[in-house]
Amino acid sequence: MTWTARDQAYWEELMKWEQSLTDYEGNDFQNTYVKWLNSAFSAIPEDVQAPFFQQLDQLLFNLHSLLQGSGFQTEARERILTSARIFHEDIQTIADMKKLRVDQLNYLNRQQASRHRLYSFIQGGLTGTSGFVPVASDFLVMAIINLRAVQQTAMSYGYDVQIPFEMMTSLKVFHASVLPNRLQADGWQNLLLELEEHDQLYFYNGEEQLTDPTWLEEPMKQIMKLMAINAFKNKKMSNLPLMSMAVGSGINYRLTKKVTQYAEKYYQYRYLNEKKTKSD
Repeated sequence: MTWTARDQAYWEELMKWEQSLTDYEGNDFQNTYVKWLNSAFSAIPEDVQAPFFQQLDQLLFNLHSLLQGSGFQTEARERILTSARIFHEDIQTIADMKKLRVDQLNYLNRQQASRHRLYSFIQGGLTGTSGFVPVASDFLVMAIINLRAVQQTAMSYGYDVQIPFEMMTSLKVFHASVLPNRLQADGWQNLLLELEEHDQLYFYNGEEQLTDPTWLEEPMKQIMKLMAINAFKNKKMSNLPLMSMAVGSGINYRLTKKVTQYAEKYYQYRYLNEKKTKSD
């Protein structure tokens, strides 16, 4: 595998992005919100918090397993491989995706990412209509959309999420991508540290806990989104609550954009780092 000028360009862009995570500083409103949230969680006894986060982790594990065995995931896998064969006819498995150049992988992944951003946009619009089913299922549907987005990003770069290590890693990437911006640099470093600590990347034997109070900042924003939708639901144009629909679509789209960009950088890093190591 020869290290190319395009590989170097992507690598330099990754390093700039990594530095931007470290340089991030929140504004006064965000800092106040964080203090309020920390204060609220500190008032909850530890023996109440622990079972809650265990159940939340279990929900994410179950969703991941459900998606892996679904027909949608099988179709997505075949769609990715079929698209990849346009560039390289010998591709038969997800691992074969690494035979492609970084520009080709980036192109294929962007197709998957744009599809999931559209799903989120539509889901947000439906939630904005204030219908009972879209509102009640909003958190679950958004979790599914974004988990699928991470899984398909992994596959687009040649990492099969049916392998135990990759399954757990995709959950960790999802977790890190949803962290508040001020903590994403720590999440990124933890992901890279886990890569260094694992000699073989098949079985996973690291920390399996995912969620904690800091991770809940994004779900809390989703609750605030529902409150905003409820506040604007009676402001209608052409018999549609357009303001509520715009709020729902915009917030959902931004969340999935944040998740897909973070996942793209992580799997891009792994692909390029492996290639760089082999070419040295």
